[in-house]
Order: sequence, then C-alpha cells, then structure tokens
Amino acid sequence: MAKKRKTTSDALEIIVRRYYRGRPDRETDLAEMEANVAVADNTRDARTKAGLSQRGLAKLVGTTASVICRLEDADYEGHSLAMLNRIAAALDKRVEIRFVAIK
Repeated sequence: MAKKRKTTSDALEIIVRRYYRGRPDRETDLAEMEANVAVADNTRDARTKAGLSQRGLAKLVGTTASVICRLEDADYEGHSLAMLNRIAAALDKRVEIRFVAIK
C-alpha cells in the first residue's frame, strides 16, 4: 500500500512536491536558489540591524551601493567569499559556512 502524503495548503510546499522532489537535477537547482536567498537575507538583515543603508554599508566596505544591492538580491549568483568577509568585518561579524547532509 502506498504511503499517504500529508495534505498541505502551503503553495511553496505544493510547488516543491510537484516540480522538485524526487528529481535530483531540480533539487540541486532548488538548493542553490535557497543558498542565494539565505545570503541575500542574511546580508540585508545584518545591515539593517546595524542601522545602515546600502550606501552606508558600501562606504564601510569600500564598494558601491549597487554592489550591496546586488548581494541583497535573492536572484544574484555571484557571491564571493572575499566580499562576504569584507561585509562581515565592517559589521563586526564573521562569515560561517557549514556542510550539511543532503536530504
């Protein structure tokens, strides 16, 4: 007998189930998108908690506001560890990277 899946009304969960789960190539793409969103969200959250505008953070880091804007865009895929470390240092933080098991 097939295992019954728990029903949900969560639109994102429905999309993941329908288009990603069980498809390794798509699951890899989804994991990359989630990582990009996490970098963007963490960068924006750290900046706003420090009370800085994008322009203010850019000045501390030695770059332009457009670079900070790009880093805070969830669709951006060009994150560099060097830039993230510069941002972290400007905010008196550190970058932490973890390797986690694939589901």
